[in-house]
Amino acid sequence: MERETALIVGAGSGLSASLARLFSREGMAVALAARNPDKLAALTAESGAIAFTCDASEAAQVVRLFASVDAQLGAPSLVVYNAGRRVRGPIEALDPAEVQRAWMVGCFGGFLVAQQAARRMLAAQQGTILFTGATASVKGFPLSAGFAMGKFALRGLAQSLARELAPKGVHVAHIVIDGGIASSYAKSAEERASDRFLDPDAIAREYLHLHRQQRSAWTWELELRPHTENF
Repeated sequence: MERETALIVGAGSGLSASLARLFSREGMAVALAARNPDKLAALTAESGAIAFTCDASEAAQVVRLFASVDAQLGAPSLVVYNAGRRVRGPIEALDPAEVQRAWMVGCFGGFLVAQQAARRMLAAQQGTILFTGATASVKGFPLSAGFAMGKFALRGLAQSLARELAPKGVHVAHIVIDGGIASSYAKSAEERASDRFLDPDAIAREYLHLHRQQRSAWTWELELRPHTENF
């Protein structure tokens, strides 16, 4: 079998790092995309992944990213959109430019990445596109308009693409991360070991499971939360 290529867009030290390590252990060639790939040096050394520079909200950069991944690793059969930008504050005080930037990264970038992924996967008649969502994807909290609007839109994109592409052999799924991830929110080793936060390695295993689901039983949306989380 040909070696699979996985592309993670919006890579960092949290969930993306867990995904990169797991995909690499599973024998995949892993590509990581970030606006500042220098921050990924330790992760690339550990996982064998290759880092690429890309602002996912810029169409030309996304086109170049996929062309570079194609040339160096082969067309990706698994693409994870994990990019996001938080803007918080009362509606009357929000900076429109910051809100626009958050929407461009949180949603429009997902469209650009999915478009490039879909073109390749439709040609191959197979592949998986996964979008990382949040509680804000389904629940708009006070002071969170600038973040929730992008997450709601990303969920709508995922649902539309799931219905469009599934009959053509491409699996699209949206993952609602309903709770804090330990790598981002835990302040101590004790907190990281507790059930208060989601374990990023456990989340990563669910992403891999989605990719490997048999097509007679595909999931379009998956909610993940600690068992102690209210919902």
